[in-house]
Amino acid sequence: MYRYFIQPQLNKINKTLIGYELLMKKRTTAGWRPPKHFSDIPAKIIADTLIATTEQLALKIGSVSVNLNRTQLMDPQITQAIIRSQALLRPVKLIVELTEEPGDEHWPTTQLLAQIEKFTLRGMEISLDDVGTGENNLTQIKALLPYTTEIKFALQDFSESFQDEAFQQNVIFWRDLAAKHNLRFILEGIENAADDAIADRLAIDIRQGYYYGKPHLLKLKATDAE
Repeated sequence: MYRYFIQPQLNKINKTLIGYELLMKKRTTAGWRPPKHFSDIPAKIIADTLIATTEQLALKIGSVSVNLNRTQLMDPQITQAIIRSQALLRPVKLIVELTEEPGDEHWPTTQLLAQIEKFTLRGMEISLDDVGTGENNLTQIKALLPYTTEIKFALQDFSESFQDEAFQQNVIFWRDLAAKHNLRFILEGIENAADDAIADRLAIDIRQGYYYGKPHLLKLKATDAE
């Protein structure tokens, strides 16, 4: 059984909740766990669970974000679920967070852009997730930037500590790239007050992480339990 958990995204400077990210997890004998790869989840399960989840959402927020890898982005069944979910959520905006996973490399940028256009024409937005890792380096994503509204840098994707000043320069690079292209920049993976203080010093306003709120189960049935 799969369910979405939701985690808040905050504007720390304005002290406002701007949206929620939907995080898919599977119920196992050890509890709810994220899949090793999102590509392991059948397209029908993603589509059905996403629609059921967005039917339940009645949140007075600006946006709801959902993760898709490139292969899922190109799947017709998931595409239709995304389009229907945006209709259900309106006026809340649906943001597709484009992740990268092994096996996505065969999708050319031209095909991705054609699919992205279908979403943006319906008022949805595209976020580039996990920048700076794997295939999501600047060379690979540069062509997508004009069609994107935000980029996300996930501290948990790296072995370096956020306390390391050299690593902070990596964060600053992506922060400044977002500003150059007039994109939102979200720093994900803030876990404690020390991380929060560094983000303050780096003038990063939009943040996400356990320090501000852990993901919690959005129940679809009374029998659902965390």
